[in-house]
Amino acid sequence: MNLSERIRMALGEVPAALVLKNARVFHLTDGSFETADIAIDDEGVIVGVGIGYEGRRTINAQGLTAVPGFIDTHTHLESSLMLPWEYERCVTRYGVTTAICDPHELANVVGTAAFDFFFAAAKALTMDLQVRLSSCVPATPLETSGAEITVADLRAYKRKYAAAALGEYMNVPGVLTREPQTMAKLATFDFIDGHAPLLDGRNLNAYIAAGVRNCHESSLLEEAREKMRRGMQVFIREGSAARNLNALMPLLANAENAPFLAFCTDDRNPLDMEEGGHIDRMVARCLAAGIPPLVAYRVASWSPANGIGLHDRGLIAPGRRADIALLSDLTACRVERVIVHGIPAEEIHYDKARLPDVGLFRHTVKCRAVTADDFQMRRNPHLPVIGVIDGSLVTDRLDDLPPDATDVLPIAVLERHGRNGNIGQGFVRGFGLKRGAIASSVGHDSHNLCVVGTNGNDMAAAIEALRATQGGFVATCDGKAVAHVPLTVGGLFSEEPAEDIAKQLRTLRQAVRQLGCPLHEPFLALAFLPLPVIPHLKITDMGLVDLDNFQLLK
Repeated sequence: MNLSERIRMALGEVPAALVLKNARVFHLTDGSFETADIAIDDEGVIVGVGIGYEGRRTINAQGLTAVPGFIDTHTHLESSLMLPWEYERCVTRYGVTTAICDPHELANVVGTAAFDFFFAAAKALTMDLQVRLSSCVPATPLETSGAEITVADLRAYKRKYAAAALGEYMNVPGVLTREPQTMAKLATFDFIDGHAPLLDGRNLNAYIAAGVRNCHESSLLEEAREKMRRGMQVFIREGSAARNLNALMPLLANAENAPFLAFCTDDRNPLDMEEGGHIDRMVARCLAAGIPPLVAYRVASWSPANGIGLHDRGLIAPGRRADIALLSDLTACRVERVIVHGIPAEEIHYDKARLPDVGLFRHTVKCRAVTADDFQMRRNPHLPVIGVIDGSLVTDRLDDLPPDATDVLPIAVLERHGRNGNIGQGFVRGFGLKRGAIASSVGHDSHNLCVVGTNGNDMAAAIEALRATQGGFVATCDGKAVAHVPLTVGGLFSEEPAEDIAKQLRTLRQAVRQLGCPLHEPFLALAFLPLPVIPHLKITDMGLVDLDNFQLLK
């Protein structure tokens, strides 16, 4: 459409492509309400807000409140377990119309092919999937990944996709020590997403001075306040594994903070979405806690749009992208209908010929066969035990547990990319298993196989189940699988619809609880134990990692 035609639609000289009639528009500029028609052109752009617009097609929005579509400022589609087109079908029903994704999970398995896949997928979607270029593949030298992405690789993709930003920069020590490869990566980009758990003081100053704009890892209120004072945009996270909204809610009590805040999920699976929604539930919880609607809805849309540089959205106004959530209840953030780039979400369809092929990402679990003998582990009294904290990615370092301490289980991480056959071993407290074992091919960020259990037979059976199905989550007892969620694409994605994945996850959760585990999301707790960029004690295929000193423990 040319500009002249857009102006004619705005003037009402010709019908708009779509008009939402008689909506109650919530203006995020001043918090006012206006009953008006919303006119949208053929390119999915709002051309007018006011009374009397006519369209070639109309939708009756009377009784519904229109707010801008929500923005998830940091997510990994791999952790949703859904392929991108299924992810879009799932999240748009919750009012999410833009997501910022970093494909570093798949990239750690297959390298730059993950970039090609995600950029191709984004092009086929109607929602805006903004693809970051993964900065740390592998995340650290303390683990074995399936691939390495170099500075030269990043520069090549930056040339091809000029608008692409650098994904979360997890190698904080590399920044602080001015490691040459880190410096070269940072210098290539003018927008860099952050990852700086518990960073403060001069170290935080240095990290931000390197060009980092935001952080989604704040778990403490004072931590988040310091980052805001230093100019960072704080992404308040409510995922499946890490839930920080309650701790950071006081930030929203001050309306002046809104431009420096945004919501994100980071990692959220279909069962959690089915049971607890998405950004919509974060907004609803804020409103229930007394946060003013103008603040909560700004933080869900306008604030992230501005912080990320997406100035074409975040308001119901002429010239803005027509991403609109229609709510039956503003205070409960009850989404009834969603318009995605000018198209009703329920009408989005896919040309299968345009969808990227996933065949390249099958058969990625290449570790050797194991037996119970591989897991006959004895606790070394000189090494600490990992302490799991439910609902947090941060772990405790338990140095002084007595030999007869309860709920201390063996844990192992097996290199699965066919590179060296490493098995890192240690002990963990907090899973509460009384029998059986659980294992996962999702092990951030290198995605080696992780297993924790009460005995070697069940631990070996769990790993063998993952080898047979080429990835997933599994629970075993008495030497056989009692529940399983296959993840056949990269050991990360399911090829099933969201509803079926949620059903499988529910069955798995029930099975694990019957084995004694009380954790809300035991598989996500397990999946983040091999992530050696979050304090305090983790485990990789190379062994236990002390994150306070960034070193392997021997």
